[in-house]
Amino acid sequence: MSEMSENITRIFLDEKEIILIGTAHVSKKSAEQVKEVIEAERPDSVCVELDEQRYQSITAGNKWKDMDIFKVIKQKKATLLLMNLVISSFQKRMASQMGIQAGQEMIQGIESAKDVNAELVLADRDIQVTFSRIWHNVGYWGKMQLLSQIIYSIFSNETISEEELEKMKSQDMLNSILNEFTVSFPRLKTPLIDERDQYLSQKIKEAPGKKVVAVLGAAHVPGITEEIKKEHDLTKLVKTPPKSKAPKIIGWAIPIIIISLIAYTFYTNPTVGLQQTISWFLWHGSLSALGTALAFGHPLTILTAFIAAPITALDPITAAGWFTGIVQALIRRPSVRDFESLSEDVYSFKGFWNNKVTRILLVVVLANLGSSLGTFIGAADVVRLFIQNFQ
Repeated sequence: MSEMSENITRIFLDEKEIILIGTAHVSKKSAEQVKEVIEAERPDSVCVELDEQRYQSITAGNKWKDMDIFKVIKQKKATLLLMNLVISSFQKRMASQMGIQAGQEMIQGIESAKDVNAELVLADRDIQVTFSRIWHNVGYWGKMQLLSQIIYSIFSNETISEEELEKMKSQDMLNSILNEFTVSFPRLKTPLIDERDQYLSQKIKEAPGKKVVAVLGAAHVPGITEEIKKEHDLTKLVKTPPKSKAPKIIGWAIPIIIISLIAYTFYTNPTVGLQQTISWFLWHGSLSALGTALAFGHPLTILTAFIAAPITALDPITAAGWFTGIVQALIRRPSVRDFESLSEDVYSFKGFWNNKVTRILLVVVLANLGSSLGTFIGAADVVRLFIQNFQ
């Protein structure tokens, strides 16, 4: 059975009492309520809606010093890191309006757990797994829309009143950013909310002791209230989706088809074959260079994009962004200050744009987007010229 009061839900499960505190992630009232409830209840365990990565993020201010930007680029994690940073920026901006530290209610939960000698449980699923499962649920254009929606939300200058902020208690932080996007892509609700409800409920249920307090975004409370009555396989919930063979097949098929069409056209009509080759190189090079220029990449980085994109488009293993990112990092090598100030710079548009680390990430992402667009347009033009040649 369960008992409910404002933002508090009590669940009695067998011999265990579980107290869920529904919070807004950037609210003074939520942080104060977390402190009051934990001190009054003195639970055996305190669960917080954090994974290890986010826990380190809010407790270790210098974590960015250890980041190897070259490793991030080579492992093709630039887009993922950029998404993490822009979401952090959104949260910081909202918290700044209310004059508190971002994630203060989670920090308060951690501190209060220590104060009452309760065991701290990091109850949320790894954010990388969640992003991976979200990424898996949308197609190519969905990914483009998702990135644009996130970036728009981050750099929007709209302010939110405290009354409106309190209404955000009905939403999870990630979901509040992606709210409009989930309308277009309902499947995102499963990895973003439903699966995390299941994961959180199981972790809370397994927390040590007979009395457990859980500090959660309020969006999760209704789902957890239902899911906690069931058993969930955590191993299954943390599995990353198997990579589809289709992108790999398409990735190899496109260059094989393009090279074959151009080669055959050269054999029958060298002039048209040359036009196809020039078209392929110009579309890829120009659009990738344009993306790099929009990220204000160094002129040599822009030139690298122009040269690399047409070639990497024919090699599924590499990407234009890999080369542009490396060149940008070598020419505009981030300083210690850039890494140290990264968590603060992402708070503002100016700081996000001027920090050398985020600039490199933007160069990688936009160069790849330009090259991808070039593949569609360049391939279409190669096919058009091929057809015209035989008419």
